[in-house]
Amino acid sequence: MRFMFVGDSMTIGRAGDFTWRYRMWQHLTTTPEPAAEPAGAHRIVGPRTALYDTLTDAPTSHDYADPAFPGHARRHLAGWGEGWQHMAPLIGPAAAAAEADVLLVSLGLIDLGFYTKADETAANARRFVAAARAARPGVRMVFLPVIPNVRAEEDAPFAAEVDRFNELLAKAVADLTTDTSPILLAARPQDYDIHRDTYDGTHPNASGEHRLAGEFAAVLHQAWGIGGPYRPASGT
Repeated sequence: MRFMFVGDSMTIGRAGDFTWRYRMWQHLTTTPEPAAEPAGAHRIVGPRTALYDTLTDAPTSHDYADPAFPGHARRHLAGWGEGWQHMAPLIGPAAAAAEADVLLVSLGLIDLGFYTKADETAANARRFVAAARAARPGVRMVFLPVIPNVRAEEDAPFAAEVDRFNELLAKAVADLTTDTSPILLAARPQDYDIHRDTYDGTHPNASGEHRLAGEFAAVLHQAWGIGGPYRPASGT
């Protein structure tokens, strides 16, 4: 089973981060039996491997917090400042080239913050689904709603736009899921606290990374029997 991480700055991570991608890779690699999919029966795929570097203002860093994070597991399709509108035209070629089976997607905040309102953002999410399926008709997808962030805490109109988009995303999932290519909506991480789980009110720190990975892991396990309950690795 070939997993592709798709996302914005919270997914690509910056130089020195572990990233929630790393936490998810650890989970998929170390999940104990029993599980419908045996531990290690997976591959991380995607066209990119780098982190965002604040010094170069570009995805030029490979300085992960754990240097033992293997190169083959660092693959992704994520970008600092990239949202649904950026990923919709990229997902087809990327999914086809990597033969992706499952897309784990965290997008939306950057769209609402800089590019598009809720309705247009939701339309771009639907374009993303269509493009992914055109390339990989049986692809499965898990979408994470826009999670708590500092702007939504301080800006009531923006918070309302986030809530509207999350409602539209849930509707899109309900409308578009099929038996051949199912789509699931993960939950917003329970008890997610931007003052504890982020380093700047938006981007996850270590505890936030675990919470994001945990939501994806829960959906995979509960709905499709992939992996097991999420258990953070000791020491990280």
